[in-house]
Amino acid sequence: MAKKKEHSKAGGAREALLSMIKEEQLNSGYVADKAMAEIARTLGLPVSDVYGVATFYSFLSTTPTGKHVIRVCESVPCCLRDAEMIIAQIRGELGIAPGETTSDGRFSLELTNCIGACDQAPAMLVDDEVHGGLTPENIVEILRSYD
Repeated sequence: MAKKKEHSKAGGAREALLSMIKEEQLNSGYVADKAMAEIARTLGLPVSDVYGVATFYSFLSTTPTGKHVIRVCESVPCCLRDAEMIIAQIRGELGIAPGETTSDGRFSLELTNCIGACDQAPAMLVDDEVHGGLTPENIVEILRSYD
């Protein structure tokens, strides 16, 4: 019985883990080491478990990001529809490569797997907004629309 209770308690903590990490990401823009330690302590889980979840999902970050995060899809449909053009255009417009943040902290550029917009390939996300059917011209226009 004690083992069942222990298992149930750990299961409840694990159920709450992702929502706590997502809340920290929403509030701070990323999940810092200190926040992971606090979440682990609160839930009674090893920090390694929190780190494992925080680093598993590509939409979560463990390092500070720019004000706006650009996520370029690198899945097959977008690659077949010239996702490299998106990256080259962003690099030309903002001067950053995947994994980098502009010097003014305005944008970060990340590559990610499917963003759920295969029918609009090539596509990218800026924050939570999907932009599809991208061309070099409309990428510049889209980026300039963000403050």
